[in-house]
Amino acid sequence: MQPLHILLLIVGYFLVLIFVSFLTNRDGSNADFFKAGKQSPWYLVAFGMIGASLSGVTFISVPGWVEASKFSYFQVVLGYIVGYAVIGTVLLPLYYRLNLTSIYTYLEGRFGKASYKTGASFFLLSRVVGASFRLYLVAVVLQSLIFDDMNIPFWITVTITILLIWLYTFKSGIKTIVWTDTLQTLFMLVAVGVSVYYVSTDLGLSGSNLFNFIADSDMSQIFFFDDWKSSDYFVKQFISGAFIAIVMTGLDQDMMQKNLTCRNLKDAQKNMFWFTIVLTIVNFVFLVLGLLLTVYAQKNGIDVHKDQLYPTLAMQNEFGVGIAVLFILGLIAAAYSSADSALTALTTSFSIDILNIEKRYDEKKQVRVRKLIHILFSLVLILVIIIFKYVIADDSVIAKLFVFAGYTYGPLLGLYAYGLFTKWNVKDKLVPVVAILTPFLGYAISALSAEYLNFEFGFFILILNGAITFFGLVLIRTQKN
Repeated sequence: MQPLHILLLIVGYFLVLIFVSFLTNRDGSNADFFKAGKQSPWYLVAFGMIGASLSGVTFISVPGWVEASKFSYFQVVLGYIVGYAVIGTVLLPLYYRLNLTSIYTYLEGRFGKASYKTGASFFLLSRVVGASFRLYLVAVVLQSLIFDDMNIPFWITVTITILLIWLYTFKSGIKTIVWTDTLQTLFMLVAVGVSVYYVSTDLGLSGSNLFNFIADSDMSQIFFFDDWKSSDYFVKQFISGAFIAIVMTGLDQDMMQKNLTCRNLKDAQKNMFWFTIVLTIVNFVFLVLGLLLTVYAQKNGIDVHKDQLYPTLAMQNEFGVGIAVLFILGLIAAAYSSADSALTALTTSFSIDILNIEKRYDEKKQVRVRKLIHILFSLVLILVIIIFKYVIADDSVIAKLFVFAGYTYGPLLGLYAYGLFTKWNVKDKLVPVVAILTPFLGYAISALSAEYLNFEFGFFILILNGAITFFGLVLIRTQKN
């Protein structure tokens, strides 16, 4: 495909999203922007959340990860199932009972204002960096496919990317995203499904032959029990997966904001149940695609690895123009279904948790302030993505994303665990100190462990940081409630 053709495809795609935005909400009220009037059908929320959970990082990094790590990532995915069960049975009932717009409001009622602001601030940091990681990967791919040939610098690519997201989210927020994410998830699943079909066909595999080929491949190993010190060890990966799901979905305003748009708790729990099943299957299909692409590249002497594997094979017409078109549609769908909801969630959390606009301003001024914050976070994402251009090496982005999440979501995990499973209160003003010190202590313990004990925490760093925060809160506890 020529760069101009790809650009026209992207423009057409976003015109569709902007049209959906126009249809879903024309008045731009805060009630619709933040909670979609609590009228979202649960099945649309469940389907759309798949795309938001996977993102462009999964779309590119998971297939590229198979060559080096085999199917070990599926150990994490199996852990997700436990995490999502906790969300559906523990966290969602809490959020609906308290009728929350921002889930971090819970911390204010449980501990106090300093704890509330701390939780919201760690979410803002986590989501800014997480969303930037995801968009960075897509922006790099688009830069190499389109904008390098047009002599357009990277910062303009990033700015255009964020501007397109802003255009269809600035007015309608979560109400639009529930519908656009459904559309984008469909594009993404069609892209990966058709890719698996074409690559397997090219390799002469079909039906039972395909299943046997996958089962017999050394790269399809899922479970790793040999070395308990390794980051791939099953127990570490499985438990980490459960906690990653809890914090990156259940304690994340971005993901929970969609759940809170459902009509009632029962619908939200249906959403989590079906979302869990489909997401598990989809992640396995991505791993299968990675295996097939790796075998194809090796068989044809194509020297391409990691995050460049899928984009290179798809765009070099190895499987025809149709795959290239679907790859581009799937990539931007996966990327923007995650990024658009992140931008909305950042706007929501900062508006409600940090500025407290619902109590400080009338409805008209709330809308003006919210729109300014939306612009502000758009600019922040642009800046952070450009910074990433100069600091990220060539390792798989998904690995970096999960490790970073362990440091920023760890304090949130500790705060909520302490709040839900103890009856102690805390010295509220000291909570920010505990939360800020936690990542530094976690990093020091992880580094010393790797150097002197040859023990790699890997994704388990999330649990370490959660435990440090929990015990830090025990040290500053006060009387029981």
